[in-house]
Amino acid sequence: MRTRHIKTDGLVQQVLEAGFEDDNAPLVLLIHGFPELGISWRAQVEAMSQAGYHVVAPDMRGYGGTEKPEGVEAYSILHLVGDMVDLVRALGKASCIVVGHDWGAPVAWHCALLRPDLFTAVAGLSVPFQPRRPKGPPIAAMAAISKRAGLGDLYISRFQAPDAHRALDADPTMALRKLFYAYDGATPADRRSTGFMPEGVDLLDTIADDATLPPWMSEAHFDEYMRAFSAGGFEGPLNWYRAMDLNWSLTAFVQDQKITPPALFIVGEDDPVRHYAGGHEAGLKDWAPNLIRSIVVPGAGHWIQQERADEINRLLLDLLAEV
Repeated sequence: MRTRHIKTDGLVQQVLEAGFEDDNAPLVLLIHGFPELGISWRAQVEAMSQAGYHVVAPDMRGYGGTEKPEGVEAYSILHLVGDMVDLVRALGKASCIVVGHDWGAPVAWHCALLRPDLFTAVAGLSVPFQPRRPKGPPIAAMAAISKRAGLGDLYISRFQAPDAHRALDADPTMALRKLFYAYDGATPADRRSTGFMPEGVDLLDTIADDATLPPWMSEAHFDEYMRAFSAGGFEGPLNWYRAMDLNWSLTAFVQDQKITPPALFIVGEDDPVRHYAGGHEAGLKDWAPNLIRSIVVPGAGHWIQQERADEINRLLLDLLAEV
């Protein structure tokens, strides 16, 4: 397993990589979410490379050792998919299997949606595909639904504020510890985050101050995250959320288009994301007609590839063998 920097079109990407680099070794891209890094896929990089695959887990645009362009407009879904297209090309491959977790899942789904010739199979972890709806941009609609239901503000709505990242930048160690704790399957249900918060209450204030690291995360592993986010900050990662309305405006050309490559979806039974994205699980087959399996992992939370590394490795290797 090694780390290196790869120059793609307009972006230098840091990647965690292992496995065979010859033409016969299929390429697997592993796309992380928020607030993660390529290192969140270590267990999968190891398992898949040992099975004969060339496995690459980049720090995504705005994260870790990868460059961090300025401005919300630099973080559209077209940029994020384009980064992966460029990375496949830079690695000298003509196709790959793409796997995404959390925010990485929408990127992976859109890779398969926009370039099925290049991304020949897709797996989404924790976040199902959410198709573009013609009714209008999502942020205002999301806020209206949560308020109408008396749930308060969804954190995604709060992240739209231009200065929202400052609360996280003020103490990255505390912010990361709380976020990892609040979305973990081992955290008691009444202490997990729902993603919603009352008006005037900050997201981090809804999470207990005595939050501890999840059982699967060592102090050394946490220190890697802490150092990366202390150096790079949270503005780039939050720009992914701030670009959601922009994404809606840019993707009218794929309205009603379906994901045609073979697909797999995996979610933890106790993943808090299901409170606001779970409704899309039932209709996933409608948008990904070649969905092979949709799997709910009992008792698992959000950080599923790290919480249940052996099980996720098995499911992904089964997918790879099948496709």
